[in-house]
Amino acid sequence: MVNLETRPASTTTDCPRCGKPASLCICDGIERIDNRIALLILQHPQEQDRELGTARLTLLHLQHSAMKIGLSWPSLAKALGREVNPKRWAVLYLGAASAATLPRDRELTLLDAKGAPLDDQDRTLRGIEGVIVLDGSWSQAKTLWWRNPWVLKCRRLALNPKQPSRYGKLRREPRREGLSTLEAAGLALARLGNQPEIDTALGLSFARLLGAYRSANTNSK
Repeated sequence: MVNLETRPASTTTDCPRCGKPASLCICDGIERIDNRIALLILQHPQEQDRELGTARLTLLHLQHSAMKIGLSWPSLAKALGREVNPKRWAVLYLGAASAATLPRDRELTLLDAKGAPLDDQDRTLRGIEGVIVLDGSWSQAKTLWWRNPWVLKCRRLALNPKQPSRYGKLRREPRREGLSTLEAAGLALARLGNQPEIDTALGLSFARLLGAYRSANTNSK
């Protein structure tokens, strides 16, 4: 079940589902997907990009997903609200590791504690049941990583996408491999669960959001 964690009351022009201004709401075109790999988004409380943020949009697409807003939780089970084996969950976090050191033929790579690729990637990836995405800026994601030591019990997963983020010039990322929460979740869940339709559906929604944003800003000039 999707868990859209309660947020502070917003203006009357905001959509109650996605939290975006009416001009940027694309809820009418969202396709619900029965994702095989579960998703948990941990959002930094200072992530304030209401217009271009994609966390809530991602949740609306995926049946097995939840989001928690805060800085720390005692364990994965407490954050998720149910008991799970943390070794069967992966946290998307490249950290200080360089994308240049990742295998060029892989979009998903599991890393050890030192940031080096693990052996037997395919077997370990097949055992992943859920993915954790840290939602916020690079510095905010780093804070979430260090404030929750239990993440070290999970697998550490790095993305090396073939294409840069669709944000383009709208939201510059400090590193080429930086993706929106929606893009990162779509890529990881699609590959791990062998569900390419996830990446496709989320990508189309993201394109609609960016199109609506560009149109709204052009018309306001």
